[in-house]
Amino acid sequence: MGLIERLYEAAANAGLLVSAEVAGRTVSVGFLCIDDNLLDGLVRSAAYTITYPLSLLPDLEAGHTVVIAGQTYQVRDVRAIGDGTERRADLTRL
Repeated sequence: MGLIERLYEAAANAGLLVSAEVAGRTVSVGFLCIDDNLLDGLVRSAAYTITYPLSLLPDLEAGHTVVIAGQTYQVRDVRAIGDGTERRADLTRL
């Protein structure tokens, strides 16, 4: 088990991660929902993102679905973070 996997395991044990269902598997991921104001504050928009070790979801790509807390999201984009052992996936709420 590499460093990033150990970090995510420790974060999961501390309750800092959420469970996500992806292709029949349940994994612990970091989940962010960032609110943004648009049109001079008239509209709010939310950006959804998960982070995870590459070894947990090596085949995750755009178009796949992710279920977090009963809500379904579609993956829009997956990018490497740092040395490539960690990934960030941008999501769209369905």
